[in-house]
Amino acid sequence: MKQGTKIALGILAVVLVAALLVGAYALFGPKGTDGKKTVTITVVASDGAKTEYSVKTEAEFLKGAMDEAEGLTYSGTDSDYGMMVDTVNGERADYAQDGAYWAFYVNGEYCNYGIETQPVADGDAFSIEYTPAE
Repeated sequence: MKQGTKIALGILAVVLVAALLVGAYALFGPKGTDGKKTVTITVVASDGAKTEYSVKTEAEFLKGAMDEAEGLTYSGTDSDYGMMVDTVNGERADYAQDGAYWAFYVNGEYCNYGIETQPVADGDAFSIEYTPAE
């Protein structure tokens, strides 16, 4: 087999694998729930103080519900994995500086997805907790 044919087949194989992975994610990845729902979002600051937000939303994912929570503010940086939240309600958790970060939970379980892809269902209880280095 010619060298050019081998390279072309290799490229074709990589493209097919990438297409299969994208298809699998679309088929099996997180799905949001359409329609009205009520969720709670509790922010736990570094001093342990809790602020709770009750949100009536049609958002399919957590970011949308956070955007609609009156009084809740957050910011972060975009990455290959979505937004990396580093500041909530004016309090910054800087992992590079002191190992602290914001941990996200849904119904008591650690969130498996970022805020842009974490599905929201009626009755969900989210918690955003300042987590210091161990």
